[in-house]
Amino acid sequence: MSLRGFLDELRDAGSMKEIAEPVAPYLDVAARAWGEGPLYLHDVDGHECCLNILGTRDLLATALKVPVKEMVRYLSGVGCQGDVRETDSSSFQEIITLPDLTRLPVLTHYEGDGGPYITSAVVVAKYGERLNACVHRLMVIGKDRLAVRLVPGRHTHQLYQAALAEGRELPVAIAIGVDPLVLMAASTRVPPEMEFQYAAALRQAPVELVRLENGVPVPHAEIVLEGYITKERTSEGPFVDITGTRDLVRQEPVIRLTRMMTCEKPIYQGLLPGGGEHKMLMGVPYEPLIYREVSKVANVRNVLLTDGGCCYLHAVVQIEKQRDDDARQAIEAAFQAHGSLKHAVVVDTDIDIYDPLEVEYAIATRMRGDEDLIIHPNVRGSTLDPRSVDGMTTKVGVDATARLDRLWKFQRVVPRAAPKR
Repeated sequence: MSLRGFLDELRDAGSMKEIAEPVAPYLDVAARAWGEGPLYLHDVDGHECCLNILGTRDLLATALKVPVKEMVRYLSGVGCQGDVRETDSSSFQEIITLPDLTRLPVLTHYEGDGGPYITSAVVVAKYGERLNACVHRLMVIGKDRLAVRLVPGRHTHQLYQAALAEGRELPVAIAIGVDPLVLMAASTRVPPEMEFQYAAALRQAPVELVRLENGVPVPHAEIVLEGYITKERTSEGPFVDITGTRDLVRQEPVIRLTRMMTCEKPIYQGLLPGGGEHKMLMGVPYEPLIYREVSKVANVRNVLLTDGGCCYLHAVVQIEKQRDDDARQAIEAAFQAHGSLKHAVVVDTDIDIYDPLEVEYAIATRMRGDEDLIIHPNVRGSTLDPRSVDGMTTKVGVDATARLDRLWKFQRVVPRAAPKR
């Protein structure tokens, strides 16, 4: 699959809304995309642009070719054994020029943003024999310069620190408009240097990489920017993050671009900060991590990072309870698997975790506050949580499962027709 192939699938399914009239990249594209499904704009400063193509669980499941409710179990079983191959050429090499970001329809999403942001790019970094592919937000600060948000401790930051320690710049490639499953793989926590193998396993087909002049291999894409992360730093932000609130302004590294490569008529892929696609790609990949960790201590059946919790801060974990402490063990395992998780609710198999009313029912009828709450005050959470202070928060787990010694009290009764005589 490619980006264009997936767009064709969405068109054939009648899922794509197309806009023919001109739309400005400054604020107007984001306003059009807010609350919409997959969107294809034919004229954004003369360029074609798409957004929201993975903006719901249904769309993500379509890309993966699995049912929505089977997605977590499926992803939990996918390893990193896919085939990765190098190739000599790609369609993104049809036009090769000096970098000029003014020639791309980079979007400014909200009033007050620090500038136009590239939000859907896979950033590939290589230092020595170490390779990492990840999604980073990139703020335009010049026609050939970007500010990149690097989270300390993450793999790209580790490579950057290694390069700085030897007085070097870190070679990078920025791929915009990749196969949606490559984008998902780059958004997922996998073992170091295994993102493309994981993408190949998701695709059930090899991932091809083209090696650039700076030595970085990059997947097929609509647009590729080649360059180096320098020791220079600049202010990055404000930026609206997954919670729909503004993240901090920080001093972040500057990327110096050396080449720009595109298809003859590239499709620019945008990603709306705080929108559904942001939540799907940033949050949903944590669900299989939680599933696998909980499976070590309980009979886990499903995991959901809820829409109301920004697909990031709130989890519902469904277990088949066998011991009295299974739910508590599951709560601790969920917090262990996803360090930014703030609240975790554990429910029984008769509760539909995709229905908020069902989850609320479980809390209402199976949770008792003085016995079934786990509270961890003053622990590390997410800096994206507006209620946190320097990333410190309180985590709460809710055991909303039925008591094993009184199951009859919790069994729901529904009317059934009398048997026919």
